[in-house]
Amino acid sequence: MDQNNLIVYLEHEAGRVADVSLELLTKGRVLASRLGVKLEAVILGDKLEGIEEQVFPYGVDLLYKVADKRLSPYTSNPHAAVLINLFREIKPQICLMGATCIGRDLGPRVSSCLHSGLTADCTALEIGDHTDPKTGKEYKDLLLQIRPAFGGNIVATIVNPECRPQMATVREGVMKREVFDPAHKGEVVELDAKKYVDDADFVVDILDRHIEQSKINIKNSPIIVAGGYGVGSKENFQLLHELADTLGAEVGASRAAVDAGFTEHARQIGQTGVTVRPKLYIACGISGQIQHIAGMQDSSIIISINNDPAAPINTIADYVITGNMEDVVPKLIKYYKKNSK
Repeated sequence: MDQNNLIVYLEHEAGRVADVSLELLTKGRVLASRLGVKLEAVILGDKLEGIEEQVFPYGVDLLYKVADKRLSPYTSNPHAAVLINLFREIKPQICLMGATCIGRDLGPRVSSCLHSGLTADCTALEIGDHTDPKTGKEYKDLLLQIRPAFGGNIVATIVNPECRPQMATVREGVMKREVFDPAHKGEVVELDAKKYVDDADFVVDILDRHIEQSKINIKNSPIIVAGGYGVGSKENFQLLHELADTLGAEVGASRAAVDAGFTEHARQIGQTGVTVRPKLYIACGISGQIQHIAGMQDSSIIISINNDPAAPINTIADYVITGNMEDVVPKLIKYYKKNSK
């Protein structure tokens, strides 16, 4: 059964498909259309009723469901075994996963067993051609797996000409999430878990789980006030929190500010943090290294507050305020409090 379609591994929790999986379906739909193949998805676990209603609007043509209470919650061996055996059967040409705790555990296991290779933490995925510089052999319609390398100093395009599936993981927030067609309907294929996984793979039992939801929700905030090393201290970061409270915003930070101990890691934005797309991004004391810009460059409006008029972030900012953050931010707070309804 050689279909050579594109497949996305779906993560889910409490009956809800993860945002990163929906983002990958959005991108997968574009890539599958470009290749002229079907967009497929696979989901493993227990209580999978109604999952198709969540994913069909994103353009899924075929959804594989592998329902077994032993597949929930996620454990490495059973999930890997199901995907390895399923992929041997359906032979997808591309497989996409989220670069989450699960994806980073599962992806390498599957790709290693199938000898397919894997590109982690991609920031862009495209379809294109490639010519081998040594042999001159031409390859058509490969997955171009694009990611920063060498600490973000270069952007590398990685291709996998021979082995299949071409596998890539993508971090949450990097791709846009958009419904393809609310009326789109695909096909559901129910698979028997016993066909793909042995009892011997269920060597780990999850006795108890404790999941604590993060109180910090940078990713979905429409306004972000972000601070960098130039903020100067943990105390000065309180000014950003005050401005954020006034605006109904969330506070973010650059890696340099987090490394300096000004704020917690959960607020880090950039290549090694979260990727955000707020309507308004206020950057305070952030120089604008490429690693940080990669995580916020798609913000609708960017305001830079910096005492260095030549700071790199000013080149992508819509508005630049040149001055010391300690002087500018209190004035903004005072103005917004006065003029907010």
